[in-house]
Amino acid sequence: MRIAYLQYNPVYLDVAHNLGRVEALLEGVEADLIVLPELFASGYFFRSLDDLATVAEPIPEGPITQWMLDWCRETGAVLVGGLPERSGDQFFNSAVVVGPEGLIGCYRKVHLFYEEKLHFSPGDLGFQVFEVSDRNSQPYRLGVMICFDWYFPEAARTLALLGADVIAHPSNLVRPDCPRAMPIRALENHVFTITANRYGTESNGRETLRFIGRSLICDPAGRVLQEAPPEGDHVGIAEIEPQEARNRRLTSYNDLFKDRRPAFYRLS
Repeated sequence: MRIAYLQYNPVYLDVAHNLGRVEALLEGVEADLIVLPELFASGYFFRSLDDLATVAEPIPEGPITQWMLDWCRETGAVLVGGLPERSGDQFFNSAVVVGPEGLIGCYRKVHLFYEEKLHFSPGDLGFQVFEVSDRNSQPYRLGVMICFDWYFPEAARTLALLGADVIAHPSNLVRPDCPRAMPIRALENHVFTITANRYGTESNGRETLRFIGRSLICDPAGRVLQEAPPEGDHVGIAEIEPQEARNRRLTSYNDLFKDRRPAFYRLS
């Protein structure tokens, strides 16, 4: 199957413009699974709760999710993209998984970064793995984490233990270390990973963040199959066999997960 990321630079709060830009960048892209950045259509560095409220949406009724649903119905692909979710009086930094048959699932970011804590509630749905299929109806298992979740090894490990073959990782990375770490996350969990980041800068009126680009796809051996530059729009595509992630035997005596000894780990 063909997996891909989209890297681009959204305009703050201009959802219509950003959806049009994403649609143009994906024109002609042939892939079974495409990962978009965190908060890909809204912008990231919110200046106020009022700004967030103008773009936050219920799932699946909101315009960003509906655009994703329409795009998947037309192309047959699966999309994973980050958006600001409104649920009652709470806001979540969420990612939705959408396919040609409709909404597959939603993940709410567990580990909030920096001033996200001023605006979003911590995710309360936990880490999940979704059963999906490529355009040839071949099934695979898709896990989702968002941006800063990468910093916590437990996030990717939990998804791997839940059976993920591929981990989608919508991001708005500002720290320079994630592109070094993701090959290790892929290797230590024997999974494919797709990090879709943005580039450019964004200001909340007091401070400016610079996003590092460098979206990347890694395989279960920790090899980087695709990596974008720090700046510029970029679609990276790789051909994979997701079932390769399921053989976690390292030697005739060792299996990555069967050799785990949780009784000796201190996790809290």
